[in-house]
Amino acid sequence: MSTAHPLVSIVTPSFNQAAYLETAMLSVLGQDYPNLEYILIDGGSTDGSLDIIRRHADRLAFWTTESDRGQAEAINKGLRKTTGELVAWLNSDDVLMPGAVAEAVAAAQAYPQAGMVYADGLMVDSELRLLDPHRYRTLSSLDLLSFEVLLQPTVFMRRSALEQVGWLNEDYHLILDHELWVRISARYPLQHVPGFWALERTHAEAKTIHQAASFVEEAQRLIDWAAVSEEFAELVRGRRRRILSGFHVFSARRLIDAGRPGEAVGHLARALVLHPGTVARYWYKAVQAVFSALGMEGLFLWYRNARRRIRYRGRRIDLPYATPVDAERRVG
Repeated sequence: MSTAHPLVSIVTPSFNQAAYLETAMLSVLGQDYPNLEYILIDGGSTDGSLDIIRRHADRLAFWTTESDRGQAEAINKGLRKTTGELVAWLNSDDVLMPGAVAEAVAAAQAYPQAGMVYADGLMVDSELRLLDPHRYRTLSSLDLLSFEVLLQPTVFMRRSALEQVGWLNEDYHLILDHELWVRISARYPLQHVPGFWALERTHAEAKTIHQAASFVEEAQRLIDWAAVSEEFAELVRGRRRRILSGFHVFSARRLIDAGRPGEAVGHLARALVLHPGTVARYWYKAVQAVFSALGMEGLFLWYRNARRRIRYRGRRIDLPYATPVDAERRVG
């Protein structure tokens, strides 16, 4: 990269997320990295978000509030405004960990061939209580086409790679990030580094919960595109069973979240026939699907919550930039 402290650009798309927005913003503005460009794209919020944005506007490189056609368009609008050598986006209900940007720069400098670098992440609830750590490894195109998914806010892309493969595909609204990682992997190696760079909140309004069933259609569309694409057609033909098994497991996971366990069991059964090893990696989701289909989801959730209580003891992630809204939510 061009200097010891290359410019890093981060975009936050937001729409009516006042409950979480300020913590997300402060997690970027509070980074200890000296060369940071921060852009915020608001979709025309009416919930008090604009007051929060204006409070920090003097530290933003650019911000706007106007209607858009969805998250992908909003992120692209921001990405096109960026000028950094390393770029990322942070959704308004997620959080960057302290030191994440400096660590991402160090990783990009250590792996100059990588099109993107990423680390591990923590899944938390709306009150920042720890639910699960998400640890990864360095993934290949085959892994991504088999729907091994990353925690999006941990990913930092080299701008040159992003410009070469193109921006987010605005026809995708749910797996827009994963589809972009697949395209980057066709031209560049990806690189995982150990360490936790971000928190991803899960809550009732989050897309991964609220629109869980719609993920299946987009995942099928991605496979159909890959099967006829110049970059991936041969890979899909040669490893079709594993890729389809990964699709069915991914679909099952989303359908469990959507409250459709019977359909999830059907997808898992097909995945098991195609590639048993893929199902084995997600055995706990298979257990959840079966218990839910039998009307015993409550028992599974009791076990999962008890396991989390024992392991994490209700631990909340304490942040140096937590806002009064977060503090009130914790007390409540």
